[in-house]
Amino acid sequence: MKIALATEDDRGVEAVLSHHFGRCPYYTLVDIDGEEIKDVKTAQNPFYGSHGQPGEVPNFIRGLGADIIIAGGMGPKAIGFFNEFGIQAITGGSGMVKDVIKAYLNGELQGASGCSDHDSLPHTHAPEHDEATRLKEEIVALRRGLAEAAERLARLEDRRKK
Repeated sequence: MKIALATEDDRGVEAVLSHHFGRCPYYTLVDIDGEEIKDVKTAQNPFYGSHGQPGEVPNFIRGLGADIIIAGGMGPKAIGFFNEFGIQAITGGSGMVKDVIKAYLNGELQGASGCSDHDSLPHTHAPEHDEATRLKEEIVALRRGLAEAAERLARLEDRRKK
């Protein structure tokens, strides 16, 4: 099974999941056999910044051979395209790819619901929705910072040993 994850960076399993699948700079592709990660690759999103025409990003993901797409959020039209292509869309994840994969394999992450900010209706956001979105984005940023700090600490400890 090949899982494509919308990510903010190209660090493989250490990459941070993007809040939105179409506006992410990278896709991390994880090949899973049973519950074991067999291969990890990264692909740049050719539509990053432009968002492409409707269906272009889902078609790109299909071209990568993905069986599943995971992102923090996704519009209802994109979910419909993925359904047409036979690709399972999953939303609501956050954090590093390795943690998102683990949550998916443990059955803690499943299903997709379209983001309200992608509806064709005028945008109306309840204050609690906005706060929840902001908190999720803060968590992603904090995990990215924590991962970077851990990497720096590991390098410093390696230097100290030498």
